[in-house]
Amino acid sequence: MPENLYNWFDQRLGLGALKEMAEHKQVPNHKLSHWYYWGGLSLFFFSVMCASGVLLLMYYTPGEGAYESVRNITTHVKFGWLIRSIHSWSANLMIFSAFVHMFSTFFMKAYRAPREFLWWSGIGLLSLGMIFGFSGYLLPMDELAYFATKVGLAIPSTMPVVGPIISDLARGGSEIGAITVSRFFALHVAILPAVFIPLLGFHLYLVQKHGMSIPPSEQAKPESKRKTIPFFPNFALKDLAVWLIALNVLALLACIFPWDLGPAADSLKSAPQDIHPEWYFMSSFQILKAFGNWFPGALGEFLGLGVFNLGVFLWALVPFFDPDTRGGAWARRVTWYGYFVVLVVIVTTIWAYLALPSGT
Repeated sequence: MPENLYNWFDQRLGLGALKEMAEHKQVPNHKLSHWYYWGGLSLFFFSVMCASGVLLLMYYTPGEGAYESVRNITTHVKFGWLIRSIHSWSANLMIFSAFVHMFSTFFMKAYRAPREFLWWSGIGLLSLGMIFGFSGYLLPMDELAYFATKVGLAIPSTMPVVGPIISDLARGGSEIGAITVSRFFALHVAILPAVFIPLLGFHLYLVQKHGMSIPPSEQAKPESKRKTIPFFPNFALKDLAVWLIALNVLALLACIFPWDLGPAADSLKSAPQDIHPEWYFMSSFQILKAFGNWFPGALGEFLGLGVFNLGVFLWALVPFFDPDTRGGAWARRVTWYGYFVVLVVIVTTIWAYLALPSGT
């Protein structure tokens, strides 16, 4: 009976090709193989975020009733607080995993030919993930979300010509209100998934097409001395074990540190002194703030945006600066550029938190 059922599906869906691919696919096995799991972790947290988001959709009301619906989820719906905490923590852990995955990919030189589109699609997925976080941050419409979004939307408004247009389009007017929540909700649950999921499919297709990359230290070895393990079941079971650990960490964080809901947003109140964006925007926030202090006025804002965008642009063009697998001077320069970027991100993030009035 199981064999007949398998044959029935195989004739219609071509399961034999997938089975053959799984049986023959190999994964490099070396001392840096543990970095391979971070891409899968990003996918795992994204899946949890989607599943918990669907549950929240059943009770959430965008617009004027946004705050009350979230308060109802948090205080009255059974385990609503837990689902909301899981959704928020999984979003943050997804972005953290994606950052680790990106930097590990960089230092393993996995952007080199023929994997340039893997690098670019990965940067695109990380950027969309951060926009996911920014758009979802406003949806509870509490005091912190309101003022943090107000600060966030003030950043693109400093761009000449198109900046104010982008900010007004996102807000739905000159001020953040119910229309802004509705637009962010549409962006969060419809527009972004419509772009993110096809790009994710393209990224996974490229991973399958080109396989796992190996670091330069392994490339220097003769091919006969390179070790591999079967993707299924060896690597797949290890990946599943990592996902199980991640699920336990997520559950502990959601239970021990549940996501708070502050007082309802009030545009007539002054912003709290320690208002700031989410942690993954703190580096860019501090860079713009520093340039604003060094060069007062529009010049500082323009220079801050210019330096930040130039850094992102150069980061995306890394495959063109270091295309040769043989290494050389350019390869070393690109590696040092990576160290510099990591240092800048860490230092400016810590600097931003230390600069907050509350010191938190």
